[in-house]
Amino acid sequence: MPTLAPPALPCSHELVLKVIPMPADSNANGDIFGGWVMAQVDLAGAVLPARYVRGRMATVAVKEFVFKQPVRVGDILSFFSHVTRIGRTSITVDVEVYAERMSQQGQYLKVTEAQLTYVAIDAEGRPRPVPVQS
Repeated sequence: MPTLAPPALPCSHELVLKVIPMPADSNANGDIFGGWVMAQVDLAGAVLPARYVRGRMATVAVKEFVFKQPVRVGDILSFFSHVTRIGRTSITVDVEVYAERMSQQGQYLKVTEAQLTYVAIDAEGRPRPVPVQS
């Protein structure tokens, strides 16, 4: 019996979210609606910046969202994130999403990736400095 290659998951990124899409998340074709995946990416992307911002923040930019493979009902999605830039008021992260198909457990396919920027905001919704890490 041949052995499977280990999954090619990003070791430089942190696993921040795992989720299984359900039938209610699918589009008319039976695949998972792209907007649902985008919302999950936004949630996953916010995890690491939240550790720095320590308060309110808002998504201000998504740079290029590329769907490489369809997402199916029952896939186990793993969201990996990595901080790429910390500015005065903003933090940029890369998010990569991998699907483990129910029919191919232990094998992962990269289904999408995106770069997102979050801005720390005050109580009135205005940008504020990201606290300095000690």
